[in-house]
Amino acid sequence: MNDKIHDYLQSVIPERPPVLREMEEHARENGFPIVGPLVGRLLYQLTIATRSRKICELGSGFGYSAFWFSMAIRSRGSILMTDSDKRNKRQAFNYFKKAALQSQFEFRVGDALKILKKYDGPFDIIFNDINKEDYPRVIDLVASRLKKNGLFITDNLLWSGRVMDKKPDRTTRAIQEFTHLLYNDSRFFTTILPIRDGVSVSVRL
Repeated sequence: MNDKIHDYLQSVIPERPPVLREMEEHARENGFPIVGPLVGRLLYQLTIATRSRKICELGSGFGYSAFWFSMAIRSRGSILMTDSDKRNKRQAFNYFKKAALQSQFEFRVGDALKILKKYDGPFDIIFNDINKEDYPRVIDLVASRLKKNGLFITDNLLWSGRVMDKKPDRTTRAIQEFTHLLYNDSRFFTTILPIRDGVSVSVRL
């Protein structure tokens, strides 16, 4: 996104809960990638609009996106979280406890795709933010575990503009391949929203 537009959109966002702001500060200080409040608000809005209750995250980090999902579903739903680092699990639950979130959380440590294979679903929303080189492998797994009219949401599809490179690296090529496959998959209807680093929203048909 154009930096000036990004800064403008950031400036008009209302204040977040204190724990969310604490998580954002932690991400800034440690160079940890999170979706940030622009995308967080989108996740919250889509969850409310679809009345989703059962959510799966592929790549949860220390729980920032799950926090937004939880504020939307509150005590009425559950979130399956995945991450390869057990330290992120501990940190996520510390934040959730501090904020008194009421959703049901299941946090599995390990390879997100291997973990997803163990669950049949159907999920209302599946959020994808794993290693970008694994993106093309995600689509088939998600399609069979997402309910009809459920949402498949993926982050980083503009990849700081590197998707426009004439000689993209391996990671960028994986994102480009994923994008092409997703747009041409008859099981989904997809739109990419150019906020922050590009977020795709796909409806399971």
